[in-house]
Amino acid sequence: MQETAKYPKSADPAVLQAVERALAELRRGATIVLHDWSGKGALVQAAELANPEGLAALAGLTGTEAMLLLTARRAQALGMAEADALIASGGVLGLALDDREAERIRALADPTAPEARNTRARRVVAAPAGLDVAAVELTKLARLLPAALLAPLPGSPVQSPLAWADARDLMAVTAANVSEYRFAAARSLTAVANAAVPLAEAEQARIVAFRPDDGGTEHLAIIVGEPDPSEPLLLRMHSECFTGDLLSSLRCDCGEQLRGAIKAMSDAGAGILLYLTQEGRGIGLVNKLRAYTLQDLGSDTLDANEQLGFDADERVYLPAAQMLHHLGFRRVRLMTNNPQKVAALSRFGIAVEERVEHSFPSNGHNAFYLATKADRFGHLF
Repeated sequence: MQETAKYPKSADPAVLQAVERALAELRRGATIVLHDWSGKGALVQAAELANPEGLAALAGLTGTEAMLLLTARRAQALGMAEADALIASGGVLGLALDDREAERIRALADPTAPEARNTRARRVVAAPAGLDVAAVELTKLARLLPAALLAPLPGSPVQSPLAWADARDLMAVTAANVSEYRFAAARSLTAVANAAVPLAEAEQARIVAFRPDDGGTEHLAIIVGEPDPSEPLLLRMHSECFTGDLLSSLRCDCGEQLRGAIKAMSDAGAGILLYLTQEGRGIGLVNKLRAYTLQDLGSDTLDANEQLGFDADERVYLPAAQMLHHLGFRRVRLMTNNPQKVAALSRFGIAVEERVEHSFPSNGHNAFYLATKADRFGHLF
């Protein structure tokens, strides 16, 4: 469909900002309108923030009962056979809400909730195609559990979902913009700050901060020495890890990888570490802590993410490629044990001329974690 001024291109900063505003609404427990070009629309709330007032508001505004949307991964963890066919496509399952008990809804979304052990799966219902996946994607982008409450607009498709939303003072966003948001935000990254920051392991270092046009979270480039763009760059892509990087958690090897990479670059004379705001393989800090709870109950790091409803790895590496393009580097020697990072950079136009091993011995607490990375994620140690 031809785009008009009413529906600007997804790379337009105004569109990025619309999605960011919708995420803020969801994070505070509010209701938004999600719609597509055909006029199909629905009200959406985050399931983990479900409460009686919000459920009543959905029913009052639409005249229909809401449904609960879960990822196929989460539905499979609940023992629902219908989820098996949706796993490969990353599909979403719609469940009927036969009551408005917010605690039960939250337990269906969250395996760490106190009520989760007594939770039974619900009746499967047909969800509006396109809107269902976009609704769950919104909760992921908001760093919430990947589960949404959805109630179709009355008479959907309607002539103007935007007008319907404006009349009720609700934030509206399109499914197309949601689906493209991660990549549109990455494409819009620009450098906004640049300062010398002497580091313990690399006194000749500076940090360049990159921000997307929607004003979202910044990614950082830690530049050690003076890398030569005409030579392959010694590069580390490091996903932020609050517990490992700042608190020196022994559950992972992230802190050692961060500091070890900076030292290796200093010893080599130059290099760049891209510090990407993709905590917990892209699920966010709060959800990573939930995953830790599941790991303490016997799951490994991959299974824990999937029980929460996420894919094993939710990260996107286009931001890293964009930062490298801005900095003038196209060829790299990548410090990683993860072959997926090599493949991802190559897809985005960065030539990985060498994979540089970057591993550290187990400290005892992270032995199972490291073994899982090797056995189930295919990391090369």
